[in-house]
Amino acid sequence: MANLKRNMIELVKEVKEGEVVTETYLTPVFIPLSTVYQALDLTNEMGKVKLENEREMIEKLADFVTKDVYNNQFTKEQLMNGLHAPEAIDILKEQVIFVLRGYQSDKTKKFLEKKN
Repeated sequence: MANLKRNMIELVKEVKEGEVVTETYLTPVFIPLSTVYQALDLTNEMGKVKLENEREMIEKLADFVTKDVYNNQFTKEQLMNGLHAPEAIDILKEQVIFVLRGYQSDKTKKFLEKKN
């Protein structure tokens, strides 16, 4: 169990003269199985969400990612302001998929290889 899977999220901290300054966060070394139940509930809820409730769903995803996946390494406000709008929903969903299935993007795999 020494080689536990981890995931990452990259958040924009600021934009300086057209250059984007980001910070990368890694999931904790261990995420308990009980977190999968929360991810399953969110996934089920996502499948039923109606257009007028999308904002509420985004809020729930942001709370889950901030608190349960990344253990408050950043605030919900940092997450909401640090994701690029056209990619934000997909990034939040990818975080849920990581918890459910252990899926890591190629970008994450390369980042972790460099880190080790």
